[in-house]
Amino acid sequence: MPGYTAGIRLLPNAVTILALCAGLSGVQFALVGRFELCVAAVGAAALCDALDGGLARLLDASSKIGAELDSLSDLVSFGVAPALVIYIWGLEGNRFGWIVALVFAVCMALRLARFNTLLDDEDQPPYAKEFFVGVPAPAAALVAGIPLYLWLHFGDGWWSSQLTVALWALVAAALMVSRIPTLSLKTVRVPPRLIAPLLVLVGLAAAVLLTAPFLGLAVVALGYLLLLPYTMYRHRWLAQHPEAWNVPVRQRRAVARAARSARRLGLRPPLRRRVAGGASAVARRVRLIGADEGAVNGNGRPGPTPPRGRLPRGSRRRLGIRRR
Repeated sequence: MPGYTAGIRLLPNAVTILALCAGLSGVQFALVGRFELCVAAVGAAALCDALDGGLARLLDASSKIGAELDSLSDLVSFGVAPALVIYIWGLEGNRFGWIVALVFAVCMALRLARFNTLLDDEDQPPYAKEFFVGVPAPAAALVAGIPLYLWLHFGDGWWSSQLTVALWALVAAALMVSRIPTLSLKTVRVPPRLIAPLLVLVGLAAAVLLTAPFLGLAVVALGYLLLLPYTMYRHRWLAQHPEAWNVPVRQRRAVARAARSARRLGLRPPLRRRVAGGASAVARRVRLIGADEGAVNGNGRPGPTPPRGRLPRGSRRRLGIRRR
């Protein structure tokens, strides 16, 4: 591994400081009424936040102080600064507006504290690294600014009323501290056949952001929210299929196809909360009892076959199986 000089190794922390300064500058722009510059400042902070972690891994300059500095920078840039900008723009003069700003900043602090504690949790399943718990800090700041983006593009409307702005800020705050799983972009892998369409979408998004930047930001934020149901489904599917935990992401589609084929064929998953030997013994006793009762009835003639999928009458009691 190449030996970098001390100055180069300080580069990730310098980028983190730039993110902190950019986010805090958004408050100063709000005080002078330049709310479009507020959005640009928070966007620059998000860009620096995405770069500092990659630089630290690339230069092998990860450190404890860098991790703590990154969390403090996120709290200011995506928690305190957006809360103050939203208050100055849409909630000033409302006696409950400052409470909304405080709730947003406190929820951001709680979200970052939980994120830092989960980093040291070694009891999580292998797929947990593919998800965040709750909406991450930059995405929460992006979502909270949707009323401001619409106001900058369309002007005054129902989206800029104090009630709408306050409720939406509280929704964004609740998403941060919720247990909703959200995708971690660091673990997303794009298949080779989708690279070209993805690049076309990136070019389209760049064109929209250049021609109608605030409307484009609102669309991106709403698209992120629409992605949450898929993320929850993916998290739940992985929790129910341990056989896919250690499979690479690009090969999980084959596991999903095998699971769907098993359901179509009527195959049931193994009994849970039972030992394999005990489950097989119960299955053998069920087959024997079904054969005995179906072979001969009271008149010496062959009796009816028990319905498929149900135990014969009285077998549950003899096997000691309770009703659920």
